[in-house]
Amino acid sequence: MSKVVNGRMTHRHEGELVVFHIGMQINRWWRPDLWLPAFMAMPRMLRELSMDKESGFLGYQLLVGNGGPYVVQYWSSVEKLYAYASAPAQEHRPAWTAFNKAARKAPGAVGVWHETFLVERAESIYVSTRPMGLAKATEHVAVAGRHERAQARFVDGRTAASAPAPSGSD
Repeated sequence: MSKVVNGRMTHRHEGELVVFHIGMQINRWWRPDLWLPAFMAMPRMLRELSMDKESGFLGYQLLVGNGGPYVVQYWSSVEKLYAYASAPAQEHRPAWTAFNKAARKAPGAVGVWHETFLVERAESIYVSTRPMGLAKATEHVAVAGRHERAQARFVDGRTAASAPAPSGSD
């Protein structure tokens, strides 16, 4: 387990940033035969992604929400996220196929959801915490100079998603 980093820290990231939330809602807790396979698929996917530096996967945070577990994932591009999701040789496609097959047998027993965000700006602060969240997925750096205030970190927190489009000549 990582050690607590004393002081005020933030994240640093250059380039596109995608935040992807994915989770499951367990509607019939007493039926682990219906939800456990979907639950067990996520660690395999996270392990696979964490080992593949070219995947675009930057990191993740495991959480428990209302109804079940979910994961906040950080990606370097929307294209790489969708490429992983649709790759037949990766863990996701077989897991998704198995989930859909099981869901047809017991509709409503377990739900899955996701939300994808292309981030224009990102600001963060971590005071005396272990590296976590966005800073763990990107770069964990000390807050310096004018970045003591959230507004200044936010102003400078532009990502590639907010970069002006290149102008072309016609």
